[in-house]
Amino acid sequence: MGRTTGDGVGKGSTLGKRREVRHVDNAAVSPSLRVGLSWRIGVGDINRCLKEVKARDDVQGTKGVTCWAIGAVNHIHLFYSHRFHCKLYIMDEEYDVIVLGTGLTECILSGLLSVDGQKVLHMDRNDYYGGDSASLNLTQLYQQFRGTPPPENLQLGRDRDYAVDLIPKFILSSGELTRMLVHTDVTRYLEFKVIAGSYVYRDGRISKVPSTEMEAVRSPLMGLFEKRRARSFFQYLQNWKEEDPATHQGLDINKCSMKDVYTKFGLEAGTQDFIGHAMALWLDEDYITKPARQTIDRIILYTASMARYGKSPYIYPLYGLGELPQAFARLSAIYGGTYMLDKKIDSINIDPETGYFTGVTSEGETVRAKKVIGDPSYFGAGKDEPEGGKMRVIETGKVIRAICIMKHPIPGTDNADSAQIIIPQKQVGRKNDIYIAAVSSAHNVAAPNVWIAIVSTIVETSVPEREILPGLQLLGNVVDKFISITPLYAPTADGTTDNVFITKSYDATSHFETVVEDVSDVWQRVKGEKLVLKKRETQIEA
Repeated sequence: MGRTTGDGVGKGSTLGKRREVRHVDNAAVSPSLRVGLSWRIGVGDINRCLKEVKARDDVQGTKGVTCWAIGAVNHIHLFYSHRFHCKLYIMDEEYDVIVLGTGLTECILSGLLSVDGQKVLHMDRNDYYGGDSASLNLTQLYQQFRGTPPPENLQLGRDRDYAVDLIPKFILSSGELTRMLVHTDVTRYLEFKVIAGSYVYRDGRISKVPSTEMEAVRSPLMGLFEKRRARSFFQYLQNWKEEDPATHQGLDINKCSMKDVYTKFGLEAGTQDFIGHAMALWLDEDYITKPARQTIDRIILYTASMARYGKSPYIYPLYGLGELPQAFARLSAIYGGTYMLDKKIDSINIDPETGYFTGVTSEGETVRAKKVIGDPSYFGAGKDEPEGGKMRVIETGKVIRAICIMKHPIPGTDNADSAQIIIPQKQVGRKNDIYIAAVSSAHNVAAPNVWIAIVSTIVETSVPEREILPGLQLLGNVVDKFISITPLYAPTADGTTDNVFITKSYDATSHFETVVEDVSDVWQRVKGEKLVLKKRETQIEA
């Protein structure tokens, strides 16, 4: 079982220190996979393993090695299977679902579908897991953004100490992703650490979002009388019961707006800002005129997450967010899912008579399936001529992200090894909030005494880099930074008319709740039924 740790690193992970998972020579993981065998071997043994698999590439039924090479050179996990599947055999099979791309959304769906008994083939054009939600080592980071190796004069430490996220998100400890992790039991492959603090920017300074009653009393976010009014509001939420109208205080939260609720308790604009953006985690002000129910549900989720571990409502996997898709990929493999990396997709095939999906052609070979699920990059995102032969997605906006390497904690966070900072849009004259997510060597994602902070927001102007300046100015001295401007895509159709189901891009929110919403939405369209996760008593250990 994975653990969450506050001040130290938890034990119990079966995967150890790993950077990426690779299948040797496009070999598949057999349905008869047995897990848990961990050997420490040398470079020579790894080379012999590679040669053995390559030698048996065209042999079906040979008792051989199916290999997940995980991590550093001297630490590799070998999973023995009773049957070795060569790639020719894989491409000759017919599947229920083909999944394209190994981002978190796709890997969750692949894992859940495999557990459900579906025969799944999971393919990726890259030779690594994660897609847009991958975590990169230092060399990969510089190669992706600069095309050069890391400068030696920066003295950033060992390459293998880094796992830098491309998408900055934290996990709400009582949120839907946590429930999904527990339900599928992939927590046994992961270790977690509580994020040290959640902060909000107001009136030119950052302040900690209170996590205890004492912190609330001392917080500069509200004056004395405003704290009393806010206390009344939170007591209202605590006492509210659906079946007891006496607890509603005359408010029908399914009909009245959040503005009506704020007015009822006489909350000031600054407090509304704090509640709506630092607790309900809305990106903009659109929520304030909508029915209050969703905002109140979000506040309750935030407070429940805060109460679980104390310091903040967020947890984070050691070795980076790239661990999450790998864990769900392993779940899929255990239940018979087949994975093929480094596979360029030539075409996504549609029957011209019926209009339905029939299969995928890769490197001249065609594999058949009833349905396909994939991320937007396989269906025209950012391309004039998509791999699928048809533009099936539309751009809905852009996100700018700045990955910053620092050799100090963020000023004003009490030397925290990790933090989230929210800059509400009104504080800096914007429509959308600015987010800062910071982690460090304490999370096994950077060299000792190095912090990684990612500043992000939705692009509103023609000069995106200027839009994140309020966030960058809070960081202090930055050793190096890497800026990306990424389009956001959504599918143009629901997939029910052609069995082509497309996931959404990762948005600018600071958490994974929208990812789980997308998973649930795609599941319902693929399966024709709602995704129901049964309740389990176990949880991620603190």
